[in-house]
Amino acid sequence: MTDQSKTTPAVAAAEFEDDRPVQTAPGEFPPEIQAPLAPFEGEPPQAPAWFSKAIAEEPERSFVESLGSRIEVLTWGEVGKPGLLLVHGNSAHADWWSFIAPFFAKDFRVASMSLAGMGASDWRESYAFQDFAEDAEAVARATGLYEGGRKPIYIGHSFGGSQVFYAASKFPERMHAAILVDTGFGGPPPKEREEMERRMAQVRNIPTADRPKRVYPTLKAALARFRFMPPQAAGNLYVADFIARRSLKRAPLEDGSGEGWTWMFDPAMWNKLDRSAMNALVTEGPPEVLTPVAHIYGEQSQVIARRQEGHPSPLPADMVEIAIPDANHHVMVDQPLALVAALRSLLAVWPS
Repeated sequence: MTDQSKTTPAVAAAEFEDDRPVQTAPGEFPPEIQAPLAPFEGEPPQAPAWFSKAIAEEPERSFVESLGSRIEVLTWGEVGKPGLLLVHGNSAHADWWSFIAPFFAKDFRVASMSLAGMGASDWRESYAFQDFAEDAEAVARATGLYEGGRKPIYIGHSFGGSQVFYAASKFPERMHAAILVDTGFGGPPPKEREEMERRMAQVRNIPTADRPKRVYPTLKAALARFRFMPPQAAGNLYVADFIARRSLKRAPLEDGSGEGWTWMFDPAMWNKLDRSAMNALVTEGPPEVLTPVAHIYGEQSQVIARRQEGHPSPLPADMVEIAIPDANHHVMVDQPLALVAALRSLLAVWPS
């Protein structure tokens, strides 16, 4: 890893939505936002039967080599069926789709990838949208997503939707269609951005792969610190718990007394991310997008609210859009079955 103090973030007037992790003070948000899992004291919340059945359909877990890095991949379904590639949001991981993907495994070959620097994928000296696009293509090829008689459909949530849209605009020959899930462009309001930058500037003791920034002594303590970015309450706590447990890895405690738990993502990713290629799609006017694009979003999403306020967006004006009622930005947490239904309906008739 590079020294973060020597890495200059690529900042532009307009950029994709900012869901980077930031430090928050106790009491800054209501408890249901600040620490949604704390009341359970390390125990999993009760889950409905459909969810337990879905996660019981364990994927095959493997790694794909891309640009010198190991990329974590989860797969469901048979090779030879139409391919779906699932891409998660920032600081997330492939298991964000593990309770969604089984609903499509009968009809599709499904692959969910952890972006470089997230999940169990390798951390990099630097990150770029061009590289994420190459990683996605490597995963699609290696997991047989092209073997179903057509090119795969990419589905990306939030920051992952930005990756999917970039690939769709630059490499239309690689995919049959692109589905974005609550993906916005425009970033946070100026005061919120200024506060985020102030907090990021206060970060010291830059972490490395073998020395994470913060290690919690117990799994209970780590789960109590889990929260979503952008901030929102967890619509279904059993989903939040499932995601949180798979967001953690073991790491040595700072005092050398044993092992604790820390987050899997590279906390310096935002400072090592070259956003210039993606920002150009926003600042240089709407790109010509040959790939069919659809958008599923949470009706109460902050990300969508920013777009409706007139922030610049490269998304096609005539794309198909589906609103999910009673859902915020993290649609699969708030309304997982509604998201499944929307995806199923869309894939059944679109693109024509």
